[in-house]
Amino acid sequence: MSNAPRLLTTPAELRAARASGPVALVPTMGYLHEGHAALIQGARRLVPGGQVVVSVFVNPLQFGAGEDLGRYPRDLPRDLEIAGAAGADVLFHPAPDTMYPAGFATQVSVGGVSEGLDGAARPGHFTGVATVVLKLFNLVQPQYALFGEKDWQQLAVIRRMVTDLNVPVEVRGVPTVRESSGLALSSRNSYLTEAQRAQAVILSQALRAVQAAYAGGERKTATLEAAGHALLDAHPDVTLDYLNVVNGDMQTGEMVDNSPMNRVLVAARMFGVRLIDNMPLAASGEGGA
Repeated sequence: MSNAPRLLTTPAELRAARASGPVALVPTMGYLHEGHAALIQGARRLVPGGQVVVSVFVNPLQFGAGEDLGRYPRDLPRDLEIAGAAGADVLFHPAPDTMYPAGFATQVSVGGVSEGLDGAARPGHFTGVATVVLKLFNLVQPQYALFGEKDWQQLAVIRRMVTDLNVPVEVRGVPTVRESSGLALSSRNSYLTEAQRAQAVILSQALRAVQAAYAGGERKTATLEAAGHALLDAHPDVTLDYLNVVNGDMQTGEMVDNSPMNRVLVAARMFGVRLIDNMPLAASGEGGA
């Protein structure tokens, strides 16, 4: 049985516990699941003799008015168990006023890749993400940081920030982990009943319909997107935010090329829960179910 990671709650404790060798960081908002475990296991492989730090922090800066900050699922004992079993050495769980003490007045704004899709649907969200991630990078000073590809736009924002600000960390994306049905794992899936999760599979089915159109030779963006819309628009429980095909810069155009960075992203509300997912246009580019 794996040992539980050390639970730390302050920057001072984190600095004191930092290993002298290589460090890998896995930032999370907690309520860990198999997708997070895959990130932690990936971090362990990167630094087999080093230190794996997992942060668990429900970041208030990335939630807008009326979003689910107050009810976002939290279970620290479960998080400690899952993190330890996956290979974490340290779990950093600060309070909001520890991360954002009185007088805190600095935010990190990333342009370009943050401006459409979730950036448009959730104003200020990616500023909150970039701010907390840069704080974690400064606190932990990792050589590596691992993020799930399910949050594809978030990953693009973090990579842009790291490049633009010369942050000395290597950002690694880890393929989306899915339920056997194809539904992408998410902490917010806990809001759904089993029957509702079965319905939510329509999101991944819509993405695969876009992949199938691309595999069939279609390169017109509007036609590719229409393949996904055909499924989602017919589902009575889907309220769609967006379904868009984008390139590696998170931009869309009339036509797509054969770049492996081309992606189709979707966000929709089902049964009162906002869910996101994405896949590469070339189906072979994604692991998992």
